Amino acid sequence: MNYVLLIIGFALLTISADWLINGASGLAKRLNISDLVIGLTIVAFGTSAPELVVNIVAATEGSSDIALTNILGSNIINTLIILGISATIFPVACKQSTYRIEIPLSVLAGLAVLLLGTNFFGLLHLGESHNGVSRIDGIMLLAIFICFCSYTIYQGLHNRDKASTESYEAMPIWKAILLIVFGLAGLIIGGELIVSNAVTIAKSWGISEAVIGVTIVALGTSLPELATSAMAAYKKNTDLAIGNVIGSNIFNVFFVLGISATIRPLPSHENLQIDAAMAAGSSLLLLLFIAISRKRNINRIEGIAMLTIYGIYLAWLLTTL
Repeated sequence: MNYVLLIIGFALLTISADWLINGASGLAKRLNISDLVIGLTIVAFGTSAPELVVNIVAATEGSSDIALTNILGSNIINTLIILGISATIFPVACKQSTYRIEIPLSVLAGLAVLLLGTNFFGLLHLGESHNGVSRIDGIMLLAIFICFCSYTIYQGLHNRDKASTESYEAMPIWKAILLIVFGLAGLIIGGELIVSNAVTIAKSWGISEAVIGVTIVALGTSLPELATSAMAAYKKNTDLAIGNVIGSNIFNVFFVLGISATIRPLPSHENLQIDAAMAAGSSLLLLLFIAISRKRNINRIEGIAMLTIYGIYLAWLLTTL
């Protein structure tokens, strides 16, 4: 039954995130907010809503291993699995701004977790002896996120004519509010189902919450990004495929992890160094593939290589159970 409830939780989380995005976008359009601003704010936030809700539930219930590994696992899966699959379907091109700003920031996100989680900046923990992401660390991550959001909105508004935006349709206010309410409720219920059943399954297998968090929970919360990027690659809209993934990586660490650590400090787990290094290294690998390509893209061979690397990492995880 725990497995069934876990699957129901993932399904509810994915559907509810879609309801929330549609309802909020429809309401914003009804209020005459531009497509560009909707895309930069509501849709970007909505795709990270599953990770946010699961982490808030995990942090408030004291399941800190799941809160931390969910973020690291999601970023690893986003880069190696989702972009790997997308590039295998169709070579993924990269905009200049993504190559110069967003991908390096995604690398920095992984390094930030590695350095903060191992108490590299000991003074920021204000005397706390344990390793992990403290409240001060969380506030610092949120500050970086605010700077990134300000830059993104400025760039979007400044390059309004060059930006390709999706057309969002207005909807009746009552319908939009219903979608928002049901979307938020579904996210909360789905997040609770995932965290509680993931913990139960981990105990029944005799493995740590961290392993469950970095694999099963991370994959489940990455389903919206997987669906969006795979479909974008199939339609050959590869800018959306890579932008969706890298944007999610940045949101996950600086926003979701920042909020989670502010709610409750997140102690380090056994494989933190490896998981955080994989998160940073996968983004660095992506940057390398794009740098050596004349067309600034990821080809099918590189996509298969990324999938293979994740397979090796997963095999290593399973041998450490």
